[in-house]
Amino acid sequence: MKCEHCTRKECSKKTKTDDQENASVEVPSPAQENGEKGEFHKLADAKIFLSDCLACDSCVTAEEGVQVSQQNAKDFFRVLNLNKKCDTSKHKVLAVSVCPQSLPYFAAKFSLSVTDASRRLCGFLKSLGVHYVFDMTIAADFSILESQKEFVRRYHQHSEEEPTLPMLTSACPGWVRYAERVLGHPITPHLCTAKSPQQIMGSLVKDYFARRQNLSPDKIFHVIVAPCYDKKLEALREDVPTALHSSRGADCVLTSGEIVQIMEQSDLSVKDAAVDTLFGDQKEEEVRRHDGASSDGYLAHIFRHAAKELFNEDVGAVTYRTLRNRDFQEVTLEKNGEVLLRFAAAYGFRNIQNVVLKLKKGKFPYHFVEVLACAGGCLSGRGQAHTEDGRADRALLRQMEGIYAAIPVRPPETSTHVQELYQEWLGGADSPRVQAALHTAYQGPGQPASSRDIKW
Repeated sequence: MKCEHCTRKECSKKTKTDDQENASVEVPSPAQENGEKGEFHKLADAKIFLSDCLACDSCVTAEEGVQVSQQNAKDFFRVLNLNKKCDTSKHKVLAVSVCPQSLPYFAAKFSLSVTDASRRLCGFLKSLGVHYVFDMTIAADFSILESQKEFVRRYHQHSEEEPTLPMLTSACPGWVRYAERVLGHPITPHLCTAKSPQQIMGSLVKDYFARRQNLSPDKIFHVIVAPCYDKKLEALREDVPTALHSSRGADCVLTSGEIVQIMEQSDLSVKDAAVDTLFGDQKEEEVRRHDGASSDGYLAHIFRHAAKELFNEDVGAVTYRTLRNRDFQEVTLEKNGEVLLRFAAAYGFRNIQNVVLKLKKGKFPYHFVEVLACAGGCLSGRGQAHTEDGRADRALLRQMEGIYAAIPVRPPETSTHVQELYQEWLGGADSPRVQAALHTAYQGPGQPASSRDIKW
């Protein structure tokens, strides 16, 4: 099976079957070609998984392949080593932000509770020379809250002449890149304009936190730890440097698997440490998650908000109905036999293709779709819980799902820190700064992403 609109005679994507869904293509790194070796030279080079890849406009370009292969621990250790030298003018403040879907992987790998795994990871990173380690849940809070408001606004504005629904989520970089590079209009107008948690975290660290610490944004080297490789491609987006700060939101993206490799190859003595907060002297917070089985739970949170705001209906537990397969599920709000809201979750390439085809034909019954490129959701990201040959480690994934489900849920509306940040950082929930910091615009085909010289 080839990507839609592919013009190549022979596609480099593997044929999609149940046994081949994790096939990969390796791209040699410059260090490999030049025979360079460093402290962690045995680390695996970044892999581009093509069997389920949405981040292309027929396949990953050669230039993008090189950029992905360069996104590894080499630049991370370059900054660590610079900080050990006498020339303080070149020193950087190292900040690492960890995606919530990465923590169950560390917990399962090291047989720890998710809280202890978080402290172990934080202690290890600080033993390397990292100054701050943050939890990215607060960035997902902002993304979900802005998505909630946008859905309600779109619902009121929707008409047959100017359709604003369905709204499609925009937190998954693989899906967004595919929509921009391949699909274009009429799909991109349906993408939610709220930035992804990774992009928002970049602004929080490089703008809010930098100002609190009296630092220039370019003095901070910000590393993202994420479950999938598409997060690396997300840093290629042109709008990552925002109007709030001139530097990149994410300077380096490492997968959970790459971090585990570094930990396993290190002989450092590690003492557990508490995760930092953006507020400086605040005490450590408990690990919390959003109401999604394997993701940030956009569907559940937006569904409850819309039911209350639009129909004054209080929704407790959200009931999912599996349709075509376990990765395509439906949620409805019904009253007196009438369907008031119809939401869906579509994970994986095949389900996304079905969504796109029906939307183009005008035969799409949903008001909202949570779209994720990875079958199984974010926990199943290609950067973790996969064997060396690229196949999913299903036993480990089941363990991770159990760990993630046991983390207490905290609705984003209940976060006092988020409400404080809306006021202190952005000047209010409806201020013009909110648009610049928390929203984005989308490109179309023929407008390729920026090929900035970024060292991943």
